[in-house]
Amino acid sequence: MRFRRFGAALLLLAPVAPVVTAGPALAADCSTYPWMDRHRSPEQRARALLAASSPHQIYRWLVEQPANSPQQTEWAGDVVYPVQVPCTPTVVYTDGPDGIRFTDGVTAFPATIATASTWNEPLAYVKGAAQAEEGFQKGKNVILAPGIASGRTPLSGRIPEYLGEDALLSGLMAAAGARGIQSDHRVLATLKHYVANEQELDRQTSSSNADERTLRQVYDLPFEIAAKRSSPGSIMCSYNQINGVYACEHPRQNSVLKDDVGFDGYVMSDFGSVHSTAASLVNGLDQELNRPIWFTPAKLDAAMAAGEITQGQVDAAALRVVTAYIRGGLFDHPLPATPVADVSTLAYKTIARTVAEQGSVLLKNIRNTLPIRGTRIAVIGSTASESAHSVCSLPWRFGNPTTMRCEDLVTPLAAITARAAVGGATVVYDNGSDPAAAAVTANGADIAVVFGHQRTGEFTDLADLRLQGGGDALISAVAAANPRTVVVLQTGSAVEMPWLDQVPAVLQNWYGGEQMGPALAALLFGDVNPSGKLPMTFPRSLADTPTAGDVARYPGVVVDGIRQVSYNEGLQVGYRWYEARGIDPLFAFGYGLSYTSFAYRDLEVTGDGRDGVRIRFRLTNTGKRSGTEVAQAYVSLPSATGELAKRLVGWSRVTLGPGRSRTVQIDLRRSDLADLHLLQYHDPARSGWVTARGTYGFTVGGSSAATLHDTLRIR
Repeated sequence: MRFRRFGAALLLLAPVAPVVTAGPALAADCSTYPWMDRHRSPEQRARALLAASSPHQIYRWLVEQPANSPQQTEWAGDVVYPVQVPCTPTVVYTDGPDGIRFTDGVTAFPATIATASTWNEPLAYVKGAAQAEEGFQKGKNVILAPGIASGRTPLSGRIPEYLGEDALLSGLMAAAGARGIQSDHRVLATLKHYVANEQELDRQTSSSNADERTLRQVYDLPFEIAAKRSSPGSIMCSYNQINGVYACEHPRQNSVLKDDVGFDGYVMSDFGSVHSTAASLVNGLDQELNRPIWFTPAKLDAAMAAGEITQGQVDAAALRVVTAYIRGGLFDHPLPATPVADVSTLAYKTIARTVAEQGSVLLKNIRNTLPIRGTRIAVIGSTASESAHSVCSLPWRFGNPTTMRCEDLVTPLAAITARAAVGGATVVYDNGSDPAAAAVTANGADIAVVFGHQRTGEFTDLADLRLQGGGDALISAVAAANPRTVVVLQTGSAVEMPWLDQVPAVLQNWYGGEQMGPALAALLFGDVNPSGKLPMTFPRSLADTPTAGDVARYPGVVVDGIRQVSYNEGLQVGYRWYEARGIDPLFAFGYGLSYTSFAYRDLEVTGDGRDGVRIRFRLTNTGKRSGTEVAQAYVSLPSATGELAKRLVGWSRVTLGPGRSRTVQIDLRRSDLADLHLLQYHDPARSGWVTARGTYGFTVGGSSAATLHDTLRIR
């Protein structure tokens, strides 16, 4: 089913139903109403409901609170609606990239960037399903997640809420998470924030200015992939302007999302991101988030009277909302009357731990420093212990410590201490507030594990890519005192590492959620072999990033109260920037080590490039223990396309025992080539996606720095 912008005749197709007067919904016999008839399609049921509604009852669906609280009639600002027709559900929205936020008794999962680092779609699905079950039991049935952004600058405050810098990786991982959220047909997922929402600085008064090809290939594409592969209930438009037009009233909500992509859910706004009535509705906004401000009955009536909107446009928006609710099971599965006090089960905690384990990335490990050996272990740094909650999740807005309370947090210090005791080792701890004292503690140990952190979150961007709280000085002091120093990074984005040459081992943990302690202990002691891969490039310095050195690119130049941000780096975002410019990053996109090693050989690429492509190669575990490698495939388009860097086209998680080999096959099916645009570029002159004729170069390996190469000619 694919909704377009309907005419007023839409509701004439609805089954005939009596006009229903207001009354208590609980007193109604719901079996008598056609919108509760499960034998009808969701669209038929939605049309029947709207046909039985008065104009102002239809208006209710265009704003979150009136839509979701059917018996409430009054809102601030003297906004009044009639009671909704009977047998419409109570619906509760909740924020939720890393769990059910602002709620007690739920699991604090790792940050979304850690989920991306697993490169594990089934795990993202399972995590989404767990969030949905927890949300439903807590009385919430629309989750505002997953989040997507393209990592244009690593300074962006919400990098940890998103899925990395590559369109294919973030799109497929978001799709898996959304499918998980919607798997029981009781809870809806919401992709956010559409589109080019790439900085927190002045996000409500900034314009992301980019050409159409860049918008389609870099910023729209992950949403397109996620929408096609998951059919989310809704997509949330962002705060920023796009080329001078606010996202929530930009025509691409219709032209790209609804028409080209075929998205048939509803578009909702972010809090306070609506700036108009007619322009927003006409250009594809279906529902205003929170209370009625722009989509009030009075403003809609006035716009209708002025000819700025039509009844058909109102009906179309309401139909999208109601159909999505019915299709998602919200009408047929009422929320529990009494929320469950604690829904965080052992199974969900195990999922959180698995994400933390698979999402942690081993960045360096020379001289077999890890896994930990020795009888005396020094653990150093505040986030290992009493302040561990500060890197469990993102900062809680509105003055509270974290978005997720991390009630059942097991600190890294506690977990490492318990695991060390199993092998007869002891742990000494220093909070790192005095680097000199920490160095003394480290000097007396067989191995030192020092924690560095970086706090980031909504509303503000990072000032730089340095560790906070004196972390760089602390690590340098500890490394000088103990040559076997392991650095654990608990950050939400990339960081500079001026001390990297001083330490033999580095493990990126991101914000590890409530199970970060057990996950870290398992990784550090080798009970779990690291398999995470970076979903974003780590630059050597901020000066190397795509937006550095050009204020027009970032933070933008304020003109008439709007920060104009030029996206003139075009397609060169993330790893594509570093390759196109010949800049050697600190750690490449897709990079991540293991306690074993892998070798690639015998790459063969076959197919005609239009009906499908088969990528085959031999992968060997050349080490002495079992491990999992995320084998990645990239393609370079013909030079005539003007693309100067390769792009990810697929990957496979492969587990091999020591000395074992396997032929790995990554198939780019015809549907993948068409839906995911794997070998295509967007040509605005032809208003569509194009497959160029010429030679395509394929590479495979363990990161975007892969070098095993083959070519394919497409005619």
